[in-house]
Amino acid sequence: MPSTPPLAFVVAGSEATGGAGIQADLKTFQQLGAYGVGALTCIVSFDPANDWAHRFVPVEPQVIADQIEAATATHDLDVVKVGMLGTPATVDVVAASLGARTWRHLVLDPVLICKGQEPGAALDTDTALREKVLPLATVVTPNLFEARTLAGMEHVLSIADLTEAARRIHAQLDTSAGRRYVVAKGGAELPGPDAVDVVFDGEEVTVLSSPKIGEERVSGSGCTFAAAITAELAKGADVPDAARVAKDMVTAGIEARVTARTPFATVWQGAYPPVEG
Repeated sequence: MPSTPPLAFVVAGSEATGGAGIQADLKTFQQLGAYGVGALTCIVSFDPANDWAHRFVPVEPQVIADQIEAATATHDLDVVKVGMLGTPATVDVVAASLGARTWRHLVLDPVLICKGQEPGAALDTDTALREKVLPLATVVTPNLFEARTLAGMEHVLSIADLTEAARRIHAQLDTSAGRRYVVAKGGAELPGPDAVDVVFDGEEVTVLSSPKIGEERVSGSGCTFAAAITAELAKGADVPDAARVAKDMVTAGIEARVTARTPFATVWQGAYPPVEG
């Protein structure tokens, strides 16, 4: 008999090696039992002849709008993850397209380093992201660099600092329509033996901690974390519980990470226990 599984939508870039971007998002959705739908914003490819630098190609804004129109016309989507956008024009079209609908949850993974772009162009994109997409978000999942940048802090060196960054970012969110969450990811970069993430809902702070698996960042961990939250929200979980599943999935994925010719390994989403039934 036909069925309607939980639906999870993602608007993000492509990363051809499979380690990050929409490839990681859709694998995460599938592993957690959600039906993934996606719209591409840009294409990022590593350059093996140039120290694995990033090559960045934006998708035409009208094409992005067309993808979102097709996806939302086809499915009853109410949970979306927004990943890498990359240009102010992309930010504009994604904000307009998603802002025209009501979302139960919009999970923003605020990619502030625009791969393959000059610093000035990246700054323009970051400014547009803060002004036009951040107000739409119900959940924001910054990594340590992004948390520090969004919070306007010079250093984030402790759990207390990470919590303060989450508080400052939360103050920038639109809470008039309901509760909003910041899930600040300390990961391997926060000093100490544990990988620590902080969930802040405007009142309560929840600290998620697990022993670090090495000191190096693993590609795709941030994408997978935000995508796992998105999938769990699509299934009906609340944000703190969704963040706990995300933490467990990323931890398992880092333990079973995929090595390649790149100077970094990538998360293996399939290491997380599959959904039964």
